Amino acid sequence: MDSVPLKHLSQIRGPLHTDQEPDNFSARLGLYCFDSGTPLTAGTWHAARSGADCALSAAAAVLAGDRVAFALTRPPGHHAGAGYFGGYCFVNNAAVAAQHLRDQGLDRVAVLDVDYHHGNGTQSIFYDRADVFFASIHGDPRTEYPFYLGHADERGAGAGLGANLNLPLARGTDYAAWSQALEEGLRAVTDYGAQALVLSLGVDTFAQDPISGFKLHSEDFLRMGERIAKAGLPTAIVFEGGYAVEAVGVNVANVLQAFA
Repeated sequence: MDSVPLKHLSQIRGPLHTDQEPDNFSARLGLYCFDSGTPLTAGTWHAARSGADCALSAAAAVLAGDRVAFALTRPPGHHAGAGYFGGYCFVNNAAVAAQHLRDQGLDRVAVLDVDYHHGNGTQSIFYDRADVFFASIHGDPRTEYPFYLGHADERGAGAGLGANLNLPLARGTDYAAWSQALEEGLRAVTDYGAQALVLSLGVDTFAQDPISGFKLHSEDFLRMGERIAKAGLPTAIVFEGGYAVEAVGVNVANVLQAFA
C-alpha cells in the first residue's frame, strides 16, 4: 500500500469531535490550547486580564489624543485566538486594543506584528473582517513556530479578503532585508487607509535571542521605530516576545525613543 501524505490522515480517521468536552482535565486543556508549553497556574488569569486591561488603557490614550502609548504587557498575547490559548499567550492584547479602537468609532484599524513568530491568534480573530487590517513580518512557518499559519498566500476570507498580509522571512534575515518587508507592510497599512495602528512589538528578532533566528541589532530597533513613527498614525504599542533578557529593555526603549 502506498504511503498516505500526512495532510490526508484526517480524511481517513474522521474529524475531531471537539463539540464534546471530556471529563479528563488534561484532555479539556487540549480543546483550548494548541501547544504543550503554555502552563496555567493560580495567577494566570489575573496576569492575563491585567495585560488586556493595559492594552485597553493604551488604546484609550490614543483615542484621547496621544500620539503613542505603550502597553508593557506580560504575558504576551498574539498567539491567543478567540477560543484558544498557546505560545505563552492567554488573551490577545493587540486584538483587544484594536477592537476597542473600532468600538469607539474608528472605521479602519491596522495591526502590524513585528514579532519573530507569526501572530496566528490575531490573524484568526480578524481573518474574515475588512475593518481591521493585519500585517505580520515573521519567521517562515515551514521552519518556525507556530508553524500552521503565517504563509504568504493567507490573504483573508470573505469580507476580509485582502485585509491580511503575511511577510515570512528566512532564518538569518538581517535588518537590510527585514526593513524591506517593513516597507511593504507599512505601504499596505497606508493603502488600507488605517486611522490608527496597533503595533505588536516583539523584540525577539534580536540577533542574540535564544529562541529566534533573525539578525537585528540594538541600533536596528531605533531605525525600526523611526520608520513606523514616520507613518504618522496614532499608535498603541503592545509588548509581545523577547527572550534575550539583558537586551530586551534596550531594544524596546530604542523603538519608543523614535516616537519621542
